[in-house]
Amino acid sequence: MTAIIVTGGKQYRVAEGDVIYVEKLANEADETVVFDQVLAVIGDETQAIGKPVVEGAKVTAKVVKNGKAKKVIVYKMHPKKGYRRKQGHRQPYTKLQIETISL
Repeated sequence: MTAIIVTGGKQYRVAEGDVIYVEKLANEADETVVFDQVLAVIGDETQAIGKPVVEGAKVTAKVVKNGKAKKVIVYKMHPKKGYRRKQGHRQPYTKLQIETISL
């Protein structure tokens, strides 16, 4: 059974047992998160597509860890003007393990 959920302004297609990286959530490691914004649930024999969300559908996930992604270097330069700026950025994320999908 798979589902499409919304978190952090993005949509993710998940199945039970999947590990996904989402925008940082305010939960600590080993806590449980319940997503109730489920856009679609697709099973072997059943499927439910929401308008815009499926009523009563829930996806539960366990927070594995919170962390930061690899550093991205932002370099700005205007040639012949002496303007150079170097800045680094590490995007925070939450690693989730999908446990159950219920309709």
